[in-house]
Amino acid sequence: MSIVTVQLGQCGNQVGYELFDVLCGDALEGQRRVYSAAGCERFFHQTTRGELVARAVLIDMEPKVINQSMSRASRSGMWSYGETAHFSQKQGSGNNWANGYCVHGPRHRDAVEELVRREVERCDRLAGLMAMMSVAGGTGSGVGTYVTQCLRDIYPKSFILNHLTWPYGTGEVIVQNYNSVLTLAHLYQLSDAILVHENDTVHKICAQLLNIKHISFGDVNRVIAHQLGSVLQPALTADSRGLYGRNPLGELVSALACHPEYKLLSMCTVPQVPSVSMAYSTFNWPSVLKHLRQMLISNTKMEEGKLYRIQSQLSIDWQVRPPAGSERTRSLSGSGFNRSLANLLVLRGKDVYSAETGGFEDPALYTSWLSPGEAFNSWKSPVPFNKYEKCATLVSNSQALLRPLDDMVGKAWNMFASRAYIHQYIKFGISEEDFLDGFTCIEQVISSYSQLH
Repeated sequence: MSIVTVQLGQCGNQVGYELFDVLCGDALEGQRRVYSAAGCERFFHQTTRGELVARAVLIDMEPKVINQSMSRASRSGMWSYGETAHFSQKQGSGNNWANGYCVHGPRHRDAVEELVRREVERCDRLAGLMAMMSVAGGTGSGVGTYVTQCLRDIYPKSFILNHLTWPYGTGEVIVQNYNSVLTLAHLYQLSDAILVHENDTVHKICAQLLNIKHISFGDVNRVIAHQLGSVLQPALTADSRGLYGRNPLGELVSALACHPEYKLLSMCTVPQVPSVSMAYSTFNWPSVLKHLRQMLISNTKMEEGKLYRIQSQLSIDWQVRPPAGSERTRSLSGSGFNRSLANLLVLRGKDVYSAETGGFEDPALYTSWLSPGEAFNSWKSPVPFNKYEKCATLVSNSQALLRPLDDMVGKAWNMFASRAYIHQYIKFGISEEDFLDGFTCIEQVISSYSQLH
């Protein structure tokens, strides 16, 4: 079954390009016919000449990033975007959610819907739609929300996953918190699940784990693409009977978003090391899984343990030796404990079937109204991913996003209380009541996650 991806705005198109590049490179690497065929079918269709074309629609109100993405894909020599599978204009949304949602979205609805329809009709079987967007600007958030609303109307029974890139806390756009509130409030009614990557967290991964000195948006996007790809590539589910899962979006939603009040998903991956260190690094499943479990408990989205080089084997052993009193040493009953509704563990690589995942089935990790058997799922594949001999990714529906969500709402409310920039939204058709409805929706989400027990 195939996934149609809709890339929206500058961020959505840049992350989307990196994702397709990772997926294609991984699927074509080595002699893995069944895996490669399944991976390519999900995300690409083939031309009569056997060339791979991404199942994607690129949308932005300015053409620059779309042109760059299409050109880079063509130069890769491995895959490309469809020649006509894109839509752009010559005027952006001015970082204004209302301009994107109320003006650009409705104005170009027919053209965008037609592009998506063409891609859907190229699929033998549609697994679902994935919209990739930022929540900070105007096109990604505003047009992205409007397009998601259209997709829900046209494909009411299809799975829709929204991937959101969360802005830096220090601020990229002065009104980013307004845009974020309005985006999330609407998507919570439309999407089956909302997968969030925080720029601050990914930036730390680039700096502290990958040792990148001058971090670009491209570096950040490649980390996001690696984590997404590690989940979306073919894997064996618990009841797959030795066959790769057929509907990755449906299986993801079924495993994690089992209640309409809880749709926010976060993600972390172990290990992540600089490419120059890859050839000299080996990992064992007990250490990787112990580390990942501790990250889940303490809501640490990147590994913070020290790397210890074993000179005799030129290997790196991941050991967790946190300072006394740190968050990582808290018990399951401590105030810093991150309660989960559901978790999905995706393991890829050598000796994957020997990996013991019992630590993630501990009832103390989860809310009391779901049994661990229902709350925890694992997918496995013996095929290494993206040059890592062993790779573990945890997708979690938990309290992990409570703090950034609460911070965002607090900042937006402080601005709204003084009516800062409200007139910029009103002139495009968004009223103060719309803002209040958005605040009410997000406050309810915060309350629901806060009361998990």
